[in-house]
Amino acid sequence: MKLPRSFCVALSVFCAIPAAFTSAYNAHPKLIVIVVIDQFRGDYLERYRDQFGEGGFRVFLDRGADFTDCNYDYTNTRTGPGHATLLTGSYTSGHGIISNEWWDPAKKKRVTSVEDDNTKLVGATGEGASPHNLMGDTLGDELKLATGGKARVFGVSLKDRAAVLPAGFAGDGAYWIDPRSGDWITSSFYRSDLPEWVRNFNGTHRAQKYWSREWKDADGTKLGSTTPRDGHDGTPGSFYEIVGSTPFANDYELEFAKELVLYEKLGAGEATDLLVVSLSANDILGHQVGPDSPKMRSMALELDRSLAEFFNFLGHQIGMANIWMALSADHGIAPLPETAKGLRLPAANVDGHALREQINSLLSKKYAKKDEYVIEMDYPVAWLSETAFAGDSRREAEAEIDVGEVMKQVGMTGYFTKSQLARDQVPNTEMGRRYAHSYSPEGGWYVLGVPPPFQVGITHGTDHATPYSYDTHVPLAFYGLAFLPGTYRTHAEPIDMVATFASLLGINPPAKSTGRVLIEALQPPHHSSSSTPPTLPPPTMPPSGGPQ
Repeated sequence: MKLPRSFCVALSVFCAIPAAFTSAYNAHPKLIVIVVIDQFRGDYLERYRDQFGEGGFRVFLDRGADFTDCNYDYTNTRTGPGHATLLTGSYTSGHGIISNEWWDPAKKKRVTSVEDDNTKLVGATGEGASPHNLMGDTLGDELKLATGGKARVFGVSLKDRAAVLPAGFAGDGAYWIDPRSGDWITSSFYRSDLPEWVRNFNGTHRAQKYWSREWKDADGTKLGSTTPRDGHDGTPGSFYEIVGSTPFANDYELEFAKELVLYEKLGAGEATDLLVVSLSANDILGHQVGPDSPKMRSMALELDRSLAEFFNFLGHQIGMANIWMALSADHGIAPLPETAKGLRLPAANVDGHALREQINSLLSKKYAKKDEYVIEMDYPVAWLSETAFAGDSRREAEAEIDVGEVMKQVGMTGYFTKSQLARDQVPNTEMGRRYAHSYSPEGGWYVLGVPPPFQVGITHGTDHATPYSYDTHVPLAFYGLAFLPGTYRTHAEPIDMVATFASLLGINPPAKSTGRVLIEALQPPHHSSSSTPPTLPPPTMPPSGGPQ
């Protein structure tokens, strides 16, 4: 792929400018862009490296600081917790988001991580969303606090949780799509009506051009299409379901992000602005076909092209010397069980619904009373019915242990109860720490099961939500004047991203942040008395003692 000339110019300017004093208070940099790719495993960047063009992922790989050993240090590797972790710099034990959804014993139903009874959707009908379940603030919140509200903060995704949790409490806007139509919507938590530019975007039916298109790989092989068809429930398929599982969804989302940069004038204010773009298509497809499908390869290569166009736009609009960027993911994905079994790995699809019935049957025999003791099974997590156990005079700690022991009988290798985690009664081991980091006071009574590796809790396709490397290993890479280009093999975690940005910007890290500043990837300080300003070293020739 040939690099656009305007991007080449931007890069040459980038390399000529010394690493000047940075500060959020005087808009140095003008804009931070965080790209989160939903379900993008850490090994993908190396797997497809020689197939990427020059302006997309290679911006981070060749001209940025790339941490190859970045892993989440918790077990609940799902979208909601992942986005909360990235932007708060803390794990679930700090931010409280335990899953995408959990059982609410007061409402006696599942609730989502961002649903809020006190808000309404704006641009569609229904209950709105907010970050009210977050127990800590975000990088964007700290930017707003530090600059007296001058910084502008936005979150964009196809999914509500992936837009709302990164935008935080003080964000100027979080936008996601109406699943059926593809129109962009928000919540009354942020504003009472859509801005004119969003209404115009929806009004010109931008989503329509992504219907009835063929998806082909670089060799011209057809991999799919967005021709309208019935969805899984037999009704006409939604935009989210049909377009969302193709590379066209990334193009659509980045098209919206460009409009946001233009009309909200990001990078043009007195303080550093923040834009978090969470790209959802990889996840929607990945659950269906797994990480090793030709479709996933094509999805990665098409996203590389889309990101190159987006970065070229940013370079033209704001100037790459004025922008810092980060790349990461909210979680990885397990191999498709049939693929793993073909290599003689002990993999399996597990029916979560059948597993719940089996657990309840065994508990009913134990207590000599038939009841729904486990009210929901979100593999490998069991949500308990406090009402059912109350009838047998079981207290929370007892009930959770009973369920945990039955979970071991039906295939789990171990378990951790909410009561144990709340009292920090976990073994001093790597696995014990990961489960301790997964604790939340939300969700009533629950048990976190320890599943066998390569076992997923759905009957078809594959999933995540385990403490194993295929789910915890994600990219973490930075690009900008403040960073020393190179490949870094030192251990890093997603919580380190906001700690690093906050330190460079001269602001407080989020209140619950526990990450470290990745000092090995930072440019040495520039002293104005130097006769010759330092320039960025070539990415392939790191200084002695620097990245390896």
